[in-house]
Amino acid sequence: MFLYNIVAPYLSIYTMDLGASATQLGIVNSVGMAAAGVIAPFIGWIIDRRGVRLVYLLGIVLLAVSYLTYAIAGSWSIVVWAMVAYWLGRGMSGQGCSTICGNSIRSEDRATAMSLCETLAAGALGMLAPLLGAALVVRFGGVSVAGIRPLFYLSLFGTVGTFVMIYAFLPNCRWTQTTSRPRHLLRDLSTVLRSGEKLGRWIVIQAIGFLPMGMVIPFAQPFAHDVKSADELILGMMVTAFALTPLVLGIPVGRIADRIGRKRVLYFTIPLSWTASIALILAPNSGVLVLSGVLLGFFTISSVTAGAMGYELVPKEHMGRWLGISRMFQMLVAAAAASLAGLIWDHLGPAYVFLTVIGLDLCIRMPLLVTMPETLHLKPRD
Repeated sequence: MFLYNIVAPYLSIYTMDLGASATQLGIVNSVGMAAAGVIAPFIGWIIDRRGVRLVYLLGIVLLAVSYLTYAIAGSWSIVVWAMVAYWLGRGMSGQGCSTICGNSIRSEDRATAMSLCETLAAGALGMLAPLLGAALVVRFGGVSVAGIRPLFYLSLFGTVGTFVMIYAFLPNCRWTQTTSRPRHLLRDLSTVLRSGEKLGRWIVIQAIGFLPMGMVIPFAQPFAHDVKSADELILGMMVTAFALTPLVLGIPVGRIADRIGRKRVLYFTIPLSWTASIALILAPNSGVLVLSGVLLGFFTISSVTAGAMGYELVPKEHMGRWLGISRMFQMLVAAAAASLAGLIWDHLGPAYVFLTVIGLDLCIRMPLLVTMPETLHLKPRD
């Protein structure tokens, strides 16, 4: 997360400076997300069958390939391959990390423990990384292709270091008994969907909740830069502010979720993430742009809480496959949304990209969430 947050404020701007329009930027994100979505169930099946270590390491390799491709890209069409490698790598390493997290923590401690992880990764390190990135961009010439390119080499070298660390210290965790390991992909995936309560409904909720990854986060920086005239310092501060919220509130909110339940916390944190888009659209000055970053941090908090809820819907031995199925739908829906966002930006106006996400959340996600069971003490069916 530290290495990603160094380049995060500038990814979309870099792509557009290489010649992409907003529609083409949406396509870049869409292709990468779709590729990750297609392989997600297969990755989850491998995790349940073979363990988590190899998948995790392959994901880190693909992240390194992504940063290298970004660094040498001479046109936006090359960035497509970098984005594909990034989302595949993020998906593989993320599914490995999520499976470990989902199976290694008691339900009564889950939201707190996950929030502790996010406080370090997305909070403390997430705040430092954009400031370092902004300082380097200024040093290398400002918000331009030449000024941003060195950041990708820095992230590349750091990612090699994470590969060495994971190779040295991560055991090959497994939770499926040798005699019951999944052998038939499609049949095993259907078994997973029958093993919990209202899983199909939860897949829709998760997919809608993931839309900001395709529609808000990739377009917030170009909106701030092109529409609100934010410079490299403000762009970096927005990402730092985004990390501030989980740093300060992640653990307390996680603890509350472990006491009063997941749904009550989601009812509060999801609407707060909407206010980030409203603040961004209406921002009269750079201070409100930074405030929008603070408010967007509630997306991270609500995602952690929803993630804890999702883990508690299925048995441990199905966790890898369940996360793969859920991620497939998240990524495919977000991929379509990213392309739609580019079209909306070019043909209706930038602000409508962010308003669309709020509308879908309000009309689809929240009503479905009301119908889900509280999972804090829920025992999944075998």
